[in-house]
Amino acid sequence: MVTLNTHSVTAPVGIIRLFEFVLTCITFSLVASQGHMNSSYWAWCMFTWCFCCFMTLLIIILELTNLNARVPISWEDFTAAFAMLATLMVLAASVIYPKFFVCSACGRGIAATVISCLSFILYAVEVGLTRAKPGEISGFLSTVPGLLKVLEAFVACIIFISLDSSRYSNFPGMQWCVAVYSICFIISLLIILLTICRLLARCPFPFEKFLTGYSVLAVLMYMTAVVVWPLYSFRDNPRPSNCNPCSWDNLVVVSFMTCVNLIVYIVDTFYSVRLVFFVSPA
Repeated sequence: MVTLNTHSVTAPVGIIRLFEFVLTCITFSLVASQGHMNSSYWAWCMFTWCFCCFMTLLIIILELTNLNARVPISWEDFTAAFAMLATLMVLAASVIYPKFFVCSACGRGIAATVISCLSFILYAVEVGLTRAKPGEISGFLSTVPGLLKVLEAFVACIIFISLDSSRYSNFPGMQWCVAVYSICFIISLLIILLTICRLLARCPFPFEKFLTGYSVLAVLMYMTAVVVWPLYSFRDNPRPSNCNPCSWDNLVVVSFMTCVNLIVYIVDTFYSVRLVFFVSPA
């Protein structure tokens, strides 16, 4: 029998989620009303608002009906990971959409951008409210190392939508970089999924030590990508004079996001080493 938990929608986090749902729905509707555009960036923005709107509504319904207790996953990890992911996705959409698709006379586009920015603020507030505080017993994905895993996977997604296969398919060095992005993304995603599905206890090795080893390896791999990708991308390849924007800009995006993910992995490594070697188990 389903019982209603009205506290889930009257608590601060619940109220924030209601506004998140409404604002992302409005943003999606405003952009969709302007028609379809053949661009991976446009598709990413539309997917972001649609995905966040649907998932936020699903979380609201499951918590309102207490069905979240029957879902065979770590609900705390799931909601924390989604809030972090939604914050990053909506932030990216709020930057990408006006950059490529909004002009000074585009009323609906400007309105959609403003509402999307408000949605980002709400998701960021939710992350702050749900993140585990020092000393609290909480899920892994609501801690700083867990949130960093979500950030690593998100940055990799931005890299993927900016890749042009016609460019890197002819250069083994750039293919290595794509392999680095893919391998690290898959492992980070697996860690997130295993955490949400409560399968980490079944791992035949110490999870903390695995995280440390993986983080160190990811840092080394990304260090090579930070050097190799710009070397092959911009050598004898200046920015075209008629680029406003063009595929050359995508090379800059990939280079920048590679540096960002390297920094994130370095911070992640610091936390992992501190957890294994400097924090005594309770």
